[in-house]
Amino acid sequence: MKKFFKIFKIILTIVFTCYSIVIIYFIALSPKDKRFKFAEHYQGIYLSQTMFDILIWQYPTYSDAYFEKSVIFNKTGAYEKGSLLLDKAVEIDPKAHLGYRGWLVLRKLRSYDNALQDFDRLDSLTPTVADAPWGEGIDFLRGECYFGKKNYQKAIEMFNRNIQNQKEDWVDIQSFVYLGLCEYELGNFEKAISEFRRALNQYEHTPESYFGIARAYQKLGEIEKAKEYILKAEENISFKRDDVYNEYLNEIYLSEVLEFKQSLSE
Repeated sequence: MKKFFKIFKIILTIVFTCYSIVIIYFIALSPKDKRFKFAEHYQGIYLSQTMFDILIWQYPTYSDAYFEKSVIFNKTGAYEKGSLLLDKAVEIDPKAHLGYRGWLVLRKLRSYDNALQDFDRLDSLTPTVADAPWGEGIDFLRGECYFGKKNYQKAIEMFNRNIQNQKEDWVDIQSFVYLGLCEYELGNFEKAISEFRRALNQYEHTPESYFGIARAYQKLGEIEKAKEYILKAEENISFKRDDVYNEYLNEIYLSEVLEFKQSLSE
């Protein structure tokens, strides 16, 4: 019996040793791209971050490793740690990572000037390419930056350029919503209504447009029309622009729709 257990222990030791060798090989010696894809897929877990650390140690100029390691920190709000890694990725390969950094500081940090610097620099590096940082048109994002800075005329210029480049039937309908909001802020209420309607022409369930039209009609003294459109905003609120990770600059909420609706009856 003792002999059996001794043999069993030897077998377990051999199996464990072989397993450890395989794991060590995979983590440290297997092809770079294979390890990167694994770490990217399991982003956030300890093994994933360790693999990124090893890749960075082995390949100090591997910008994608810095970038991917930063993502989980940025997702969880640890921006100081994420920024150090992302800045290094941008330093190594600005064309590949400037867009994401600009998108991040706009969406997460509301740092409009820094975002604009990144978008403008990216544009200068890729003059023949219509850049789309993190899947969004660069001029749309620049328009949001200027909207956040309350430079509505410049925002209008950017959103119109975005529509021109991506074409009216294909562009993000929030471009029209933002144009309506900019005209509203400039006191051009009839023009604002016209821009909001452009969004509704593309998609009839756009509560941001209904809400904007209601507010514009109130400013014009047409209260009955304002009441008509605020009801449509309420009915379509479930279609509002929404993201579980970010609050948009033009995001609306049911509470403010209902508050405005109440004000029209007073």
